[in-house]
Amino acid sequence: MSINLKSELPKLLSLKRKAKIKDKVKHIMNAIEINKDMHSRYIYNELNQILESDSLNRKYYYINRLIKSLTQFKKSKYNDLNLNQWKKYDDIITDSLWIIDKRDKTGEHSAKYWGNFIPQIPNQLIRRFTKKNELVLDTFLGSGTTMIESIRLDRNCIGVELNPEVIKKTEEIIKKEIKINESKSVTKIVKGDSKTVSLDKHLEKFKKKTVQLVIMHPPYWDIIKFSKYKKDLSNTETIEHFLDDFGKIIDNITHYLDSDRYLAVVIGDKYNKGEWIPIGFRVMNEVLKRNYKLKSVIVKNYEETSSKKGQENLWRYRALVGGFYIFKHEYILLFQKIKN
Repeated sequence: MSINLKSELPKLLSLKRKAKIKDKVKHIMNAIEINKDMHSRYIYNELNQILESDSLNRKYYYINRLIKSLTQFKKSKYNDLNLNQWKKYDDIITDSLWIIDKRDKTGEHSAKYWGNFIPQIPNQLIRRFTKKNELVLDTFLGSGTTMIESIRLDRNCIGVELNPEVIKKTEEIIKKEIKINESKSVTKIVKGDSKTVSLDKHLEKFKKKTVQLVIMHPPYWDIIKFSKYKKDLSNTETIEHFLDDFGKIIDNITHYLDSDRYLAVVIGDKYNKGEWIPIGFRVMNEVLKRNYKLKSVIVKNYEETSSKKGQENLWRYRALVGGFYIFKHEYILLFQKIKN
């Protein structure tokens, strides 16, 4: 910006006529370099609100509010957002319905790994529920979507993955992403089963004993077979076995999560032999059996999957014949660990 707002804005409070304030605000707006970044948009919108307000008192109110937002940082307990500038973060979703048309394909993000989730999900969660340099745990790392977003957002990340072939590919992906971003984030991929893996020695690399956010994107039971390994949740024989194993993972990782911090589970349902299998809600109940409270049930839409691509009419016909509705959503279940 080519003008010092911190010194110019208080001068507006000495003006006693709306027309004078209006002229001065227009001058400030003309002098500001308007960029596309969210801070510039925020400043411009706040000035515009001062300009358009009807009464002198409202103008003073908005001027004082803008001065406060630029001179005082109101901390959030779980993130780096300045709550005095809360309007600035217009790209952070606060509704429980997430309409995301296209996945982020920038950098090393790829849709080639069948069953990975869209990067916007961990991006939103990491920005809302961690601060810079805090540690994120992904218990089903896969192709590294969560770890890539952690790197981009200056967070550290530890990921657990069962399949050594996947690990090899993901390690290369992460190396490239760190180089692209010239990142100082610390990352660690741990080969193991999240039901039994011990993270104690791995956390020493981060000089920590706990993590500040857990993100879980498990298989949606057996819809996609991710590997040949019996320990893989996608190979469990029944929904009961799946839920039992999922519960063991929660039991194993809970003590690594700081008290009062967040755990997110991205999960979908299944339709099988004419019956809707509510995997998401059954998983939710498994977590609630433990030391957690439910904070939100978010529904994220998806318009197209690899299995349905180009077959929209076929699936519509099947739905009409079978008396069911086509999946267009998955859940992001958000929990908070209850304080000890």
